[in-house]
Amino acid sequence: MKSIITRLVFTVGALVFIVPAVAAQGLPEGVTEQMITEGETIFKGAGICFSCHGQDAKGVPGLGADLTDKEWTHSDGTYEDLVATIMKGATNATGAVMPPKGGPPLTDDQVKAVAAYVWSLSNKPSK
Repeated sequence: MKSIITRLVFTVGALVFIVPAVAAQGLPEGVTEQMITEGETIFKGAGICFSCHGQDAKGVPGLGADLTDKEWTHSDGTYEDLVATIMKGATNATGAVMPPKGGPPLTDDQVKAVAAYVWSLSNKPSK
């Protein structure tokens, strides 16, 4: 009996760690589906990212790049690098400037959410 209880406790304990890892499979470490959803709201709203990248994030010629493909100008496309690029800002080939955090007074957590959304546009995480 004691061995059955020990195995049950071990199995339940292992599931506590395995289930969240499986649920988040495909997402970068620290990124959640909730962050992606929040990031989309910020991107299309208060973050004003859509002004240069378009509501569909496919870019506006001369202003902002297409964020839905795998081609990156100022980043390697990883979540961490997208966060860094948004935090510091960038200038494109035409001289259009994306100021740090895109201009609005976004919090660091809001920037991370926007980066999660942008990452998700060209990476289809498994659910």
